Amino acid sequence: MTPHTRLHAIAVSCFIVACIALLGVPPSMASTRTITDAAGKQVAIPERVERVICSGSGCLRLLTYLGAQDMAVAVDDIEIRRRQFDARPYALANPQFKTMPIFGEFRGHDNPELILSLEPQPQVILKTYTTSMGYDPDELQAKTGIPVVVLNYGDLGPLRPQFFDALRTMAEVVGRQDRAEAVIEFFETRIAELAHRTADIPEDERPSVFIGGVAFKGPHGFQSTEPVYPPFMFVNANHLAYDAGKAGSELHHSNVAKEQIVTWDPDMLFLDLATLQMGDKAGGLHELQTDPAYRTLTAVNQGAVYGLLPYNWYTKNYGSILANAYFIGKTLYPERFADIDPAAEADAIYAFLVGKPLFREMDAMFGGLAFKPVPVNQ
Repeated sequence: MTPHTRLHAIAVSCFIVACIALLGVPPSMASTRTITDAAGKQVAIPERVERVICSGSGCLRLLTYLGAQDMAVAVDDIEIRRRQFDARPYALANPQFKTMPIFGEFRGHDNPELILSLEPQPQVILKTYTTSMGYDPDELQAKTGIPVVVLNYGDLGPLRPQFFDALRTMAEVVGRQDRAEAVIEFFETRIAELAHRTADIPEDERPSVFIGGVAFKGPHGFQSTEPVYPPFMFVNANHLAYDAGKAGSELHHSNVAKEQIVTWDPDMLFLDLATLQMGDKAGGLHELQTDPAYRTLTAVNQGAVYGLLPYNWYTKNYGSILANAYFIGKTLYPERFADIDPAAEADAIYAFLVGKPLFREMDAMFGGLAFKPVPVNQ
């Protein structure tokens, strides 16, 4: 290239950048691509995305699963809170979240002014749970001028395809497609393995079970349960609260009457340790220790009550759900899981998903009750 040609090329480049600036289009959006989000909306995003924010429950968890958490330029305010309990492995593995800029309140209640004040600016806003809570994504995009990509968080039960779609869509935005497929394969392989270990156990040899104390937008007592609790489904447990006739939101959380739990009298009880947030004189553990009705339960009298890592903590903890399944499987069918150390499996799951083994840290946070009998007979 001659000096004259080089000068001409530089002049043309400067002219293009100047035109983009005059049109009010950020240079990062000069070259765009279009993706379809979970709302069915066509969203134009930069050809190369390097900076994002994650709005809504669980959104930053998914970004961490993709190994792209360093692309986040700010966090919502749940990340900076310091509490006695915190059962979010993605956050425990990334303490830097606590010192990052804030763009809004948790559960998707974004602040457009804060977003516009961020430096550097995010190129894309990733957003979950847009139909049930938080800032409207179309309005947010209109007020900030930043493309908003909607994701359906899904679950590990009937909505597992939505979870996988969310990973794939997010990966398409941030350029982590191979990692998304690896994460999906990881869950599919582990779930299939659990099913294979237990599929041929006759129904009359499957102990009856119930899980209480499941959190749902905050801690609850022992009556709070999950009718389609994935770990029970993965290991073919006899889940007494499961009702095939229920649909929609009824599948994902319910409060079972105390009288019904007593009538069922499950062979084994599991306690979601999120209930400990309610304090020493409340919550599921306190109820099992003191409530006369629960004191009649066979599992309580035989010490067959076991602690599990929290299912929901800023929505579903996918890694903990999978880890719980290994412990439940070993508890119900020890001969089928003789080669399994549930704590080691939990650490392997966390190491793959968030880059750090965290079981010991989480267990300590919940009084050493994870994957052990809980003290209901004092």
